[in-house]
Amino acid sequence: MTTAFDPIDLGGQRLPNRIVMAPMTRSRAYGPGLSPTASTAAYYAQRASAGLIVTEGTQPSPGGQGYPDTPGLHSAEQVAGWRRVTDAVHEAGGRIFVQLMHTGRIGHRSLLPDGLRPVAPSPVRAKGSVYTAAGPQEFEEPAELDESGIARTVAEHAAAARNAVAAGFDGVEVHAANGYLAHQFLAPNTNRRTDGWGGTPEGRARFAAEVVRAVADAIGAERTGLRISPGNTLGDIDEPDPEPTYLALLRALEPVGPGYLHIVETGDRALTLELRKRFPGVLVLNTRAGVRHNGPEQLDLVEDGTADMVSYGTLFVANPDLPARLRGGGPYNTADRATYYGGDDRGYTDYPALGG
Repeated sequence: MTTAFDPIDLGGQRLPNRIVMAPMTRSRAYGPGLSPTASTAAYYAQRASAGLIVTEGTQPSPGGQGYPDTPGLHSAEQVAGWRRVTDAVHEAGGRIFVQLMHTGRIGHRSLLPDGLRPVAPSPVRAKGSVYTAAGPQEFEEPAELDESGIARTVAEHAAAARNAVAAGFDGVEVHAANGYLAHQFLAPNTNRRTDGWGGTPEGRARFAAEVVRAVADAIGAERTGLRISPGNTLGDIDEPDPEPTYLALLRALEPVGPGYLHIVETGDRALTLELRKRFPGVLVLNTRAGVRHNGPEQLDLVEDGTADMVSYGTLFVANPDLPARLRGGGPYNTADRATYYGGDDRGYTDYPALGG
């Protein structure tokens, strides 16, 4: 029987276990030009015993930023900052992918360079607000991307993927989940287009597929992953019948062959199993939105064949040596929610390892 502690091959890379550190926004890019710091390098290196680390969402362009102090991967300063992170993780024996995250309509123009505003597939304002330097600001109506804007955004993801390789990353995860730009194209309430980028399941799936294809062309399909969250309501998303669109997305990706598919499950296990059946690569599963498996029980998903790998978020925040704790049945540190976003090293690099 395969367990989460067995090694696995991911696009020619031998991973020592099947436990993934999920991407988590930490809002601590205090280096020059929103670049990672020495603390960022320490944070990820502490968690290098994961089979794979996927970084916090990282904007591929200045216009892709949706929160304060999130890192980018579109400048020389940012590449240099991330190089220190990847070097530290590799020296500790780990493997690390960067997650490219364009937030689309989730954000505010005060977080962007002058002249830019949030963009989306359609000019549909999200309900809610975002934290900015001036305090909470209501989401605003985004600008609708035209054909040239879509092409530019796809190209920015490819350029950021090349920067990722230059920064020493082992691969790239494209973020098409949790209400951000690629997810906004997938969802019918945020994508009201009637051109080739919307209107049908195939049209809604096209943007995410094009981004994955561009990244794969830039760095190799075996080093490219995709994260999705069918039916997830984060970011004011409404997908009442997600299956046709996500099956269309997998069909579009068949010629590309990305290395893995990372599913954030929102309760529909039947859809997860259908996607697993149709995706030939490695399937990573995160059940953060469900109640069945939100801790050590998630390991069973590998043993019963539901997934090839499982990803953890909060547990990795508080437990830098999480694979060892999972193998030993604990104990587990408790995460301090007040330190999740921004701040100093408290709640970031000071959680003790076993025996520490």
